[in-house]
Amino acid sequence: MFAVQFDRFGGPDVLHLTTTDAPRPAAGQIRIRVQAAGVSPVDVGLRAGRTPMSAKLPLPHIPGVDAAGIVDEIGDDVDGVTIGDHVFGIVDLTQLGGATAQFAVLQLWARKPPTMPWAQAGAAGSSIETATRALDLLDPQPGTTLLVDGAAGGVGSIAIQLAAARGIRVIGTARADNHDFLRQLGATPVTYGPGLTDRLNALDLPRVDRALDVAGAGTLTELLHLTGSPTAVVSLADFTAPTHGVRLSMGQLAGEPDGRHGLNAAATLFTEGRFTVPIEAAFPIQKATDAHETAERGSRRGKIVMTVDDAQGI
Repeated sequence: MFAVQFDRFGGPDVLHLTTTDAPRPAAGQIRIRVQAAGVSPVDVGLRAGRTPMSAKLPLPHIPGVDAAGIVDEIGDDVDGVTIGDHVFGIVDLTQLGGATAQFAVLQLWARKPPTMPWAQAGAAGSSIETATRALDLLDPQPGTTLLVDGAAGGVGSIAIQLAAARGIRVIGTARADNHDFLRQLGATPVTYGPGLTDRLNALDLPRVDRALDVAGAGTLTELLHLTGSPTAVVSLADFTAPTHGVRLSMGQLAGEPDGRHGLNAAATLFTEGRFTVPIEAAFPIQKATDAHETAERGSRRGKIVMTVDDAQGI
């Protein structure tokens, strides 16, 4: 099969399109012919070798956590899916084969709604599960207020919608030029950065019951002040969180369990017209370097995705 691969850690230029053996699904897994694959911050960090989780990767490695495609092989002990089904989900990052390839093995998946574009489905998986896991940890109740710090990016834009669907009022921090975007997703926007407490007070907003730190921009002290308790804050990106008594959620490579219910719930919300996966930019697989360069600059409004059509360029 054709695949994007890297043999050493480094910048986007370490990525190259090559041919390699297609993966096979183990028990409890399925294989798909990939139609689209997301580029998440975790993909960038792993490729660059900037995270301790990189040490768990066998090299060479095919990057990509998220994929959507057509089921073409099913492992043992798998029920509820058949060859030819359209699905989206998450690969097992600790294995050789990631999502940016002709074929990928999914360890967690859901049926793709018929009207969901491949690009949205391919970019959705890990952001949905990450946001779902964080919301489950925070456990905000209907009618309470959740602050999402760094709300316009790939995970933040998903977390807003999933929280709103639970009956939670969401305040999202972002640049001023992303405020209309946040309103469209169902959040009350506030400009991010120092002085957040004063800006919230000026808007006469209700108290903040829970806070989700997506950006890792050093705001934990302020989030603790706003919520009044470290148990009311979860960070996805600030490695100093434990020193503040704040939970740091890092996902499957850190040994955390998958939410398992997030993908199906998001698919249902999409069908009901209450959920979307914002796409900031899409690239063909042959432009993997460009896709990673864009993701490395930081997603400002949704997700980065690659489309996988054929083996042109091999």
